Amino acid sequence: MVAWLEASAAGAVGDPGRIHIEGMAARAAVESAREQVAALVGARPREVVFCSGATEAIALATWGAAIQPRRHTVASAVEHSAVREWATRGDHTELGVDALGRVDVGELADACGEATGLIHLQWGNHEVGTLQPVAELLADEGFASKRPADALVHVDAAQAAGRVPLRFRDSGIDLMSISAHKFGGPAGVGALVVRRGVRIDPLIVGGDQERARRAGLESIASIIGFGAAAAAAAARLPTERPANRSQTDSVITWARAADGVTVLGDANDRLPHIVCLGLEGVEPQPVLLGLDRAGVAVHSGSSCSSESLEPSPVLAAMGADADRSLRISVGWSTTDADIDRLLDTLPRVLKDLRALGR
Repeated sequence: MVAWLEASAAGAVGDPGRIHIEGMAARAAVESAREQVAALVGARPREVVFCSGATEAIALATWGAAIQPRRHTVASAVEHSAVREWATRGDHTELGVDALGRVDVGELADACGEATGLIHLQWGNHEVGTLQPVAELLADEGFASKRPADALVHVDAAQAAGRVPLRFRDSGIDLMSISAHKFGGPAGVGALVVRRGVRIDPLIVGGDQERARRAGLESIASIIGFGAAAAAAAARLPTERPANRSQTDSVITWARAADGVTVLGDANDRLPHIVCLGLEGVEPQPVLLGLDRAGVAVHSGSSCSSESLEPSPVLAAMGADADRSLRISVGWSTTDADIDRLLDTLPRVLKDLRALGR
């Protein structure tokens, strides 16, 4: 709402494709936001393609890569469902992971063949927080020798953007998807970052917006909000990252001493704001309700969507209990008092539920 009011006050509500004062004001606002988003992820502004969110960005990356002569796709079993569902629609190889949720570079290399056109990697996992060593994987000689020269690499960085430093231009990545709401921006806007020189087919056609890479009148207010959030996230990162890490470290320290609770994923090399806990002998739904009554909002790591009742493919791929987990995430508004409330309430909720189950 603030972004929209500011945009209205500045006159940036016209069609940025028109040559009149309202259109030019809107174009200036869009391009300013593009620079802010590019700065956050270490990209060139012209590499940023605005869209409706990371889900669309993933679809654009996958669809766009289909213009390549090769059709085979490689993706790990711990990718977000927006990646997995696209990958499974065609010829693909699914990569296994270790108990921490990390891809093996040898298996990645072996999965590539002459028909491989697109390789999906995730910067940081959305359920357990484990970081994939993207730069090391792409630089590995074994992988480089088996990857076709024109096979594209897409990285889902929705959870990583605004949380850890990103340098797209130095990463070797071809395509990278991000979403504004993950770091405090408005919902319904995101971007696909497309390395300079890479050509992809548009998923949405009917106009030349976004340099003919995504048709449709841009959502000006959302894009302005995206840019403002990106600039704020970049400014907060040096202090917010260690603060979030300290908060989630407190959760991990408690979990390691608690009976029937395990830490899932890599407790060290991980996103600073996510912790996933395994809960022995307790269903996650009543835990969520018990915490919610105390004013603590968390999520079960058992699915990417609360509408799904399926066990978590991520946890199943790691060999963990896919039905009993708790995903805790912190952010710019989380205080140490919030963590204290969680760690005061969660042991009592677990104790009460386990007593009922006896």
